[in-house]
Amino acid sequence: MSASLVPSSSVRIAPETLADAVEAEALVLGAFGPGRFAKTAERLREVARRVAGFTARQDGRLIGSVRLWAVTVGETEALFLGPIAVAADARREGLGADLVAACVEEARHSAVAGILLVGDAPYFARFGFTAAPGAILPGPADPRRVLWLPIAGGHAEGPVRPG
Repeated sequence: MSASLVPSSSVRIAPETLADAVEAEALVLGAFGPGRFAKTAERLREVARRVAGFTARQDGRLIGSVRLWAVTVGETEALFLGPIAVAADARREGLGADLVAACVEEARHSAVAGILLVGDAPYFARFGFTAAPGAILPGPADPRRVLWLPIAGGHAEGPVRPG
């Protein structure tokens, strides 16, 4: 993505750089705690290739982070979105939605069929995500939380593997 998305005059969303990595990891750990390492989604991210990431900064402080990972769903090339982390004092400002929108825009400019994620269906429905009961994650996951957003008409059917 060449242009930064600017949801407000004081918050800047931009592609994640190598210099952002340590701060982004600390933000994610603070948001999800060490329990995140036991989740199936984390197991998948540990072996998948990171394709893109976005950060949100306010007055130089990193307050939001999200990443996209290369996966295949069956034979379909896709992106796996997550985790989305927003600093506690910046929540309820719509920043999470702005980070998701940056990921969707990034996916629209790539050669993938869609975006897969594990998350809250009512929250992600506004972006067009729907249940993906045919996507089989490599571990336990609530099937109601496995969601798919088609980008290029692809389907989420089959085992999910690192891309």
